[in-house]
Amino acid sequence: MLSRVSRTVFMTALGLCCAVSAVQSAYAALGGAPLTPPAGASVNSQTVSSAAVAHAASGTASAASIASSYTVRTTTFGSGTVVREYLAPDGSVFGLAWNGPQMPNLNDLLGTYFPQYLAGVQAARAVRGGHGPVAVDQDTLVVHSGGHMGAFAGQAWLPQALPAGISGSDIQ
Repeated sequence: MLSRVSRTVFMTALGLCCAVSAVQSAYAALGGAPLTPPAGASVNSQTVSSAAVAHAASGTASAASIASSYTVRTTTFGSGTVVREYLAPDGSVFGLAWNGPQMPNLNDLLGTYFPQYLAGVQAARAVRGGHGPVAVDQDTLVVHSGGHMGAFAGQAWLPQALPAGISGSDIQ
């Protein structure tokens, strides 16, 4: 027989899976190639250099700066939700950020990392219980997600895949 906490964790995970599958499908898979945006979405891309970011932040360029570039691909869904994919030079998605009135489909966004995310959520909820913002901070996956009806936001990234000079705080 399952304990009350185990049942609650199970039901929360099951509800999360159902809710995630019911929302508008997203287009990126963390750790893989970006997928095709859904019909009706607008997309733009911008190449960013980490040396330029460091230079702009500090006001000077230093010899210690390691130059690397990445692409930020921004997709705005018809619902108003915005998803930003952070692409390494090889085209793989190393980070994601989202905000807007609807939660994007995290199963699609996180791809093969979704089961790891669910396990992290279950572990966190078993310790502190309840609902609210989610933070999964692991060596191979970081996901921060929160918000309320009409205003959701979050970030996800693969620490081992971050290009030189890029940190998790750059995923916004």
